[in-house]
Amino acid sequence: MNRLPLPALFCLCLFFFLSLSAERKARRFRVMEYNVENLFDTCHHEGHDDLEFLPGSERQWNTYRYWKKLGQLSRIITAAGGAEPVDLVALCEVENDSVLHHLTQRTRLARLGYKYIVTHGNDVRGLNVALLYQPETFLPLSSDTLRIPLHRENERPTRDMLHVCGLIATGDTLDVFVCHLPSRRGSSPVSRELRCRATACLRHAADSILACRQTPSLLLLGDFNDEYNDASLAVSFGAVPPSSKSHRQRPDTAAFHILSARLSAPNGIKGTYKFREKWNQLDQMIVNKELLSEERIFFIPSPTCRIFDFPDLLEPDPVQGGVKPRRTYLGPVYKGGPSDHLPLLLDFVR
Repeated sequence: MNRLPLPALFCLCLFFFLSLSAERKARRFRVMEYNVENLFDTCHHEGHDDLEFLPGSERQWNTYRYWKKLGQLSRIITAAGGAEPVDLVALCEVENDSVLHHLTQRTRLARLGYKYIVTHGNDVRGLNVALLYQPETFLPLSSDTLRIPLHRENERPTRDMLHVCGLIATGDTLDVFVCHLPSRRGSSPVSRELRCRATACLRHAADSILACRQTPSLLLLGDFNDEYNDASLAVSFGAVPPSSKSHRQRPDTAAFHILSARLSAPNGIKGTYKFREKWNQLDQMIVNKELLSEERIFFIPSPTCRIFDFPDLLEPDPVQGGVKPRRTYLGPVYKGGPSDHLPLLLDFVR
């Protein structure tokens, strides 16, 4: 786990709070989750199976396409914030520090001042998860990664999960987990078991935090590659959709709610990913129940999780009607869009 030395931590915390104006303290705190579909650079990295995203590959991934994608992503993240930047942006399917540096420093995001934390896992293709954050509203105190244990000799390593603990303007800590669980390709029992193993590991880490925080605030988000009622989330992790009744009850900090369950948006959108002409809600946002309590200074006043249906993300679906995500590739065929997923947004009040 990476932690700041105590003197440096004290100075940073003091500067963090003194720098916040009364106007900044009163505004909303917005979180975004986005699977950005294979955000690779154009260079080969030894030990990673990234050859399909090189200029000489069948996909013909090149500098022009790379920077076009970065430009599209920067416009989407900027648009998601509106008048003020999104405070936290969780990204899935990013290759390394280089692509994040380019995204935050060499696109229109540069003027917004984002910093980032990224995993460096053992994924065969070299893909990772990352968290962009606004230093004025979220001060990281520590970060670490959760690695999914492998139980079989030939089991394929998968992506690490990122845990970042940070200070928000209320003086409380917010623990953020960014996840991209193993693919459901083929819907095999092996892949399902691996996702259940991952969420069990995630729940163990979350319970450890609940046990030591006086007023815990946990946010878990990413591409879980499962629906809210699949075993990995409903059983192994033990999260449920929020109901109006449970929302009014006294918080139980051991309970978790999937705010992204059963989402919809205009144009027939009923999920964040469309596979074989059917919408799937594989991207999730989960919070501990205490964050739903209006007795808290920092809370979600009502389930405000929503699908971000920005026009640049969508194109007509000629088969089923309505719309579908503008993806970057369909197999090896370049389509020129930003991603095959739609983002999620969630607003807190503080």
